[in-house]
Amino acid sequence: MSDHESRLEILRFGRMLHDRGLIAATDGNISVRLNEVSALITPTCMSKGMMCTEDLLVVDMHGRKVSGFRDVTSEIGMHMTIYRMRPDINAIVHAHPPTATGFAACGLALDQALISEVLLSLGEVPLAHYATPGTSELSAALEPYIPGHDAVLMANHGVVTYGCDLMQAYMNMETVEHFAKIALVVKQLGCERPLAAEQVSKLHEMRQRMQSHRSELRTRA
Repeated sequence: MSDHESRLEILRFGRMLHDRGLIAATDGNISVRLNEVSALITPTCMSKGMMCTEDLLVVDMHGRKVSGFRDVTSEIGMHMTIYRMRPDINAIVHAHPPTATGFAACGLALDQALISEVLLSLGEVPLAHYATPGTSELSAALEPYIPGHDAVLMANHGVVTYGCDLMQAYMNMETVEHFAKIALVVKQLGCERPLAAEQVSKLHEMRQRMQSHRSELRTRA
């Protein structure tokens, strides 16, 4: 995508995050990798549902502002760490979806094998220990989970998801919140029945095949 197309996509998904209650007020941030040396990111202290294209910032891959008149989010380090560790990732969404963030505030990961579709599309959603937002400690807390997961709960904070493009990163966020709502109902009913280890193994194999196929299609494109 061009710079302008990426800006329009960020505005689109920022509005969707806000309209669906996955963020409130000035919560959250979104970024897109433009190329090997720069990324486009939302500004701090501004509603992600009320931005225009000029509000977005270009930063280098160290998180330093290249262009834009607003201030860079204090959580830029988290984005840069994910891009550095995952060359396959081109977009990141950080939000505070209420149910999933509730799990994070209770110190509960979303790692039970309850729903086959979630295991196929996203796998497990681990919980990173608490670290102050906007600090290097937050990136350090996420690092163990970034290589093997596309979504991570952050204790007493929120959720970060990422993908090959912004659509995938956003869909991963929706999936996390949807799964959290289902997991909450399961806990309320009090009779959870996770999938058996053999069933989980088959789903993991299917997910790996799906990921390999998508990677091949992107390479051909």
